[in-house]
Amino acid sequence: MSTPIVAIVGRPNVGKSTLFNRLIGGRRAIVDDMPGVTRDRLYGETEWRGRRFVLADTGGLEPAGTGIMAAVRVQAQQAVAEADVILLLADAKEGLTPADAEVARLLRRGTHQPILLVANKVDGVGQESLAADFARLGFDPIYPISAEQGRGIGELLDAVYALAGEGGEAEAQTSAITVAVVGRPNVGKSSLVNRILGTERVVVSAEPGTTRDAIDTPFSFQGCEYILVDTAGIRSKGRTGHTVERYSVSRALAAVRRADVALILLDGVEGVTAPDTRVGGEAHEAGCASILVVNKWDCHKGEADAEERTQETLQENFKFLDYAPVAFVSALTGFRVKSLFRLINEVAAARARRIPTPELNDVMLRAVERRPPPAEQGRPVRIRYATQVAVKPPTFLCFATASKGLHFSYRRYLENCLRDAFDFRGTPIRLSVRGRK
Repeated sequence: MSTPIVAIVGRPNVGKSTLFNRLIGGRRAIVDDMPGVTRDRLYGETEWRGRRFVLADTGGLEPAGTGIMAAVRVQAQQAVAEADVILLLADAKEGLTPADAEVARLLRRGTHQPILLVANKVDGVGQESLAADFARLGFDPIYPISAEQGRGIGELLDAVYALAGEGGEAEAQTSAITVAVVGRPNVGKSSLVNRILGTERVVVSAEPGTTRDAIDTPFSFQGCEYILVDTAGIRSKGRTGHTVERYSVSRALAAVRRADVALILLDGVEGVTAPDTRVGGEAHEAGCASILVVNKWDCHKGEADAEERTQETLQENFKFLDYAPVAFVSALTGFRVKSLFRLINEVAAARARRIPTPELNDVMLRAVERRPPPAEQGRPVRIRYATQVAVKPPTFLCFATASKGLHFSYRRYLENCLRDAFDFRGTPIRLSVRGRK
């Protein structure tokens, strides 16, 4: 059976993300006193009494919201539609509000799934009477908790366990490829994610910074499994102002570090900027495979040499990512979006490639014969042996007679020889040298 989904919903700023973080045992969702911080659906897993659950954190439900808040409401409603159990969260300290009553009415009208009313911010035994105010909504029982302190969480999970059916028992693990869509703000990351998934999975708006959390979405395409991660825009370090924005950038960088492949999205109209190269540098340092994806290419329709000119610009600005393939797409029209999957599969396979030691040493021997390493204090340097010590990214260790290792430029030469011989397209290579003691 599939793993039960538990959606956490409620009006803004009642502690949904705090409860989400408490239940998954980590800090996945951004928590801030400013209402409306969570905008998209955010998923995580937890386990209780040997059963696994998928948790869905949602943006605040504001029935009268317009603009971007209306899109947030749609995201919350979609989470409710796919959930097996719904946790309606309210703020016990504020008491029952008209917004709470309207959210409860919307839920009752829109779903037949069980709803548990959870009164949050009951921080002590003496405050449990605060939850009684919500009896007027007609839910029985009411679960008083403190998401921040952990009070009442066990009783709440027991209730979820009883309602969630028999799913969630030790599901088989998949070898899904994690693909992070990264870039500076407003280059079309969420639009590309929605185009790939074929649904309005994440909130899209012309307002920069719409995405604040790194949003994971598992999906399959042509028999392959993927986890697509939409991230917040990464700005230059000096331009991250509000605390929430700094958290968002931190989440985006963490998403890059755990990704197999980074789709580094660039604006095909504005061209390459300093934040773009910073994003590329983060992906390179994280060791994930990279693809440079130039978006909004529909704006260059009919320009015969546009791709060639852009390729030259990218080579000039991304010299450290000279191994990354380039794709020209339009998230708006879908132009060449499906062709991204061929590149994703190629670079992910290259990142996980392991080379047999005899083949590796044959290539290294030929490379050294073509271009011997620089001498050290007048003495010739010999590379005695090489072995691959890790994958994701491919990592190699060379044993040489040089006491100080090998010069950076020569290591780069060896890396390029390995890349050409074994088709490490799209992935960084790590090469270290161990000299004699």
